[in-house]
Amino acid sequence: MSSGIFFSLDGVDGAGKSTQLAQFCDWLRSQGRDVVTCRDPGSTKLGESIRTLLLDRHDLAIHRRSEMLLYMAARAQLVEELIRPALERGSVVVSDRFLLANVVYQAHAGGLSVEQTWEVGSIAAGGLLPDLTIVLDLDVEAACARLDRQRNHRDRMESQGLEFLQRVRQGFLAEAQRMPHKIVVVDASRSADEVQHQIRTAAQVCLGP
Repeated sequence: MSSGIFFSLDGVDGAGKSTQLAQFCDWLRSQGRDVVTCRDPGSTKLGESIRTLLLDRHDLAIHRRSEMLLYMAARAQLVEELIRPALERGSVVVSDRFLLANVVYQAHAGGLSVEQTWEVGSIAAGGLLPDLTIVLDLDVEAACARLDRQRNHRDRMESQGLEFLQRVRQGFLAEAQRMPHKIVVVDASRSADEVQHQIRTAAQVCLGP
């Protein structure tokens, strides 16, 4: 049985996830924790290859079910190669997205079954889920404006239109309402310092005294 602690950070693109994740990990290390970071999909050779296929190939038609299963394959490799061994060592694992993202993007927003996506995800991850998922919530138009300031182009998932991204946001909120003990929503419209304070406060419940 794993003895480490597993966090994931999620939310609409443009909510500041990468910046907040880096600051959160720095804080954890300052507390003397051994921290392992990863991104989903990615962080393994297989995962990075699948990530490129899923996010960068605008010319390739990928059905939603195929898309979901590709994410699952990358996650299965990530769990077995990196996350589970780190937890067994007692490390704190912080993942940039995890299974919740599939449930939201491919099911809530993409039209697949929410229940089936959770079920397939449980198989892919070998039953492993984060102890806590922190969702950075931001108005979609504000998130898109941030993205446009930060990047020259958007990836496949970011390019699917405002209506799709609205469904993504509502999916995150719906799952958080359904599982408040596992998913915490943080208001990402506040200052970066306030957002980080909310993240640390939520995480402290899992970290203990």
